[in-house]
Amino acid sequence: MEIPLYSWLMKNPPVIEEQVIRVLVLRAQEGDTEAFGKLYDHFFLPIYRYTSFRAPSDLVEDLVADIFVKAWEKLHTYKVRKEIPFGAWLFRIARYTVIDAYRTQRDFEEVSDELVDDDELNRADHRTNKQDLLRIVRKALAELPRRYREVLLLSYVAELPGSEVAKAMRSSEGGVRILKMRALRKLESLLPLEMVQRA
Repeated sequence: MEIPLYSWLMKNPPVIEEQVIRVLVLRAQEGDTEAFGKLYDHFFLPIYRYTSFRAPSDLVEDLVADIFVKAWEKLHTYKVRKEIPFGAWLFRIARYTVIDAYRTQRDFEEVSDELVDDDELNRADHRTNKQDLLRIVRKALAELPRRYREVLLLSYVAELPGSEVAKAMRSSEGGVRILKMRALRKLESLLPLEMVQRA
């Protein structure tokens, strides 16, 4: 049985140091498709997770593909420097790609009730409870102001470090910490009391 690429990557995420990422970006900018492939493998999972929380499941794969196509096409515009990591630049493209999708397809809501989730805890005996939990959390996320939702998705779904979240959101790290604290507080107020107490 063939395992979809995103399922395999969720179980085997590649890890690359930031210094190596910079070298791969420079090589990719010179037309090295293999180097770009390594960047794709490294960033696929966080981009996929981020997108899956922002769009209906039937659009996620197309959006993720669009994000990486745009990244390849715009790669020559990216300047390799420490203050703007490649990951932050890539997530800006992801954010704008999702926003563009909303502009062209206004007939879907931002947060879908279904999420493709192949992590190892999603066994049959946990599936119903987990799907219910995800549905509740996604509904609460949908009610947050957009900036609150963004900071939580980038921090906890895409699992970006604070410095990259700040750059992706064009904010300071201190600003991101405050925004995240406020967003978590607001999210907590939108969740059922029993979920908050259990956490």
